Order: sequence, then structure tokens, then C-alpha cells
Amino acid sequence: MVLARRDIARPQLSDEVAARLREQIMDGRVRPGEYLRLERLAAEFGISVTPVREALQSLRSQGFVQLEPRRGFVVAPLSRQDVADLFWVQAGIAAELAARAAGAITTGALRELTAIQDAMRRAAAEGRTDVVEEHNHAFHRSINLTAGSAKLAWSLSSVARYVPRGLYGRLPDWPRTALEDHDLVLAALAEADPERTAAAMRAHIVRAGELLIAHLERQGLWNGGR
Repeated sequence: MVLARRDIARPQLSDEVAARLREQIMDGRVRPGEYLRLERLAAEFGISVTPVREALQSLRSQGFVQLEPRRGFVVAPLSRQDVADLFWVQAGIAAELAARAAGAITTGALRELTAIQDAMRRAAAEGRTDVVEEHNHAFHRSINLTAGSAKLAWSLSSVARYVPRGLYGRLPDWPRTALEDHDLVLAALAEADPERTAAAMRAHIVRAGELLIAHLERQGLWNGGR
């Protein structure tokens, strides 16, 4: 396992370490059954052991790692169904928010979403996947704000954090697929059709999960198993 050392803001050390390890687990770079040694991680990140331990405890509470007596922290099993379940939950919440947004959409909000989609398409054409992800985040955030359901949006963000930003850009076909799906969502929003918008959003999120599962399979994460 190789972790790139970066400067980490001191007030959020454990959160930053947890986010990076979560990213590597979900990307298949850190495998189930691999031990995460406190001292080694601390040295690689250039920080003390304490925030690393806090990060691993946080990941343990989220089900990403397990603590084995006298052996330490180990990456927990991650099955295809686990990944599919994460996206199933995310898809359901996102679909409901999209349906509510369809009932409250304004001409101004549609113009904003169209502008974001156009900027995302230009970034994809230029091969700037990091910018594509930024616009993708802005697209979904705009819909969620339009829905006017803060608690539901918070629930979605809690689930979505399991797939860190920066990961989608490494999935083959994701930019093209996301743009095509966004077009369908936009068309449904323009018609102010809650059911159609919800269906388009649900399919969009589920497809993203399928792309991640395919990526992890190519990484050899399951080696033919579940």
C-alpha cells in the first residue's frame, strides 16, 4: 500500500486521514484483509499516531475496518452487494429530492442547471475529470437545494460520503454516462414531472454504482468471489 503524503490541515487531521483511507478502500487500492498499522500510516502521512488511531476508530464505526484483538485494525470485507447497497440507499434519497425539486423548480433554477451541465460537458471534452466532478457536485447540489428539504439532503450527504469525491473521475465511461443521465434529469425537471425526474435520478445513481462495481472487479478485488 502506498499513500501519498500531503499537507493535512491540523484541525481536521483524523477526518482527513479517514477520508483518504476510505477513498483508497472504495477504490480497491487498499484490500479487505489488509492490516493498517498505526505507526506506518503516521509516518506516511507525516503526523502523529493519535489522529491516525482516531481515523481508524471512525472507519470502524462506519464498517470499513475491523479491530482484531492483539493484531490491530484490518480492512473489513467489501462485497459487490455492499457497494450496490450503498448506491441503492443513495439512489432512493436522491430520487425523492429530485421529485421534490421538480415540484418547486423555477426558470432561474433550470437556467443554472443547464449552465452547470454545459460547463461539465466542456470539461469532459477537455479531459479535465477533476473539473467534471466539481460540476457534477454542483449539479446535484443545485437540485437538492431546490428541493428545500434540508434534513433529507443531509441524510443524502451522509450516505454519499462513503464514495469520496475524486473517485468518479477514475471510473471509465463515468463522464459520458453522467452527462447523458443529467440530460434526462434536466428534461424531466423542465416538464416539472416529479415521477419522471425521480426515475431518472434513481437510474443515474444506480448506474454510477454499477460503474464502481465494474471498476473494482477490474481491480481484482473479489477474484471471482462475491
